[in-house]
Amino acid sequence: MNPGQSGTADVLAVNKVLPAYEQVAEQLRQLILKGELAPGDRLPVEGDLCAVFGVSRSTIREALRVLAARDLVHTVRGTTGGTFVSRTDAAKVSQYLETSLGLMSGADAITVAEILEARELVEVPAARLASSRATPGQIEAMREALNREVASMGRGLKFREHRNFHGIIVEAAGNGLLKIMNDPVFKVLQAKFLRPDVAPEFWHKVDSEHGAILDCIAGGDADGAAKAMLDHLATLRVLYQD
Repeated sequence: MNPGQSGTADVLAVNKVLPAYEQVAEQLRQLILKGELAPGDRLPVEGDLCAVFGVSRSTIREALRVLAARDLVHTVRGTTGGTFVSRTDAAKVSQYLETSLGLMSGADAITVAEILEARELVEVPAARLASSRATPGQIEAMREALNREVASMGRGLKFREHRNFHGIIVEAAGNGLLKIMNDPVFKVLQAKFLRPDVAPEFWHKVDSEHGAILDCIAGGDADGAAKAMLDHLATLRVLYQD
């Protein structure tokens, strides 16, 4: 090696070449994300994909297995079958996020404080939006959930109606993505961090604060709804332990 060339390979800005099947899978994934392959579209047959990518059938099959594992494509058998781009199911996305959050929290990759902060970033704006977007039916559903919550006895029933009340507010915000994001957060908090020793008096405070939030949303008071939700979520922090 000549003087001045030492260490040159260490500083080259290059990306390692991926295995062929991963490169094929990534290009197909990008086509799906860009919409060039839409949900329900059938992919070209194996032989045509081999020709397009210049790879073997085994490489194509492995790439399709990778995409299928991510629920991006699925295979239908029969004469009218083939490999099709999957239609995204919101429930599956939410379940995947719940599982991932649970694993990350168990591995200390995220803390309870971070989860609660993220919840505020979703639910406070959701309460604001709900004050102008909630339908009469959703307002009534909030009221019914609150009434059941007040009448219920026991930690399990109380928390169930508490969760229902918050879920209706997020739904009433009229943004489907907020619900997909918030449901897993709530479920992970309940499953892994909910304290077992919450005093009954605490739930009376929760009932009262829910009533204040409902009044603001029903009255179309956006600022009041956001402030009431922010204060309420601060109250709820003691429900969870790290």
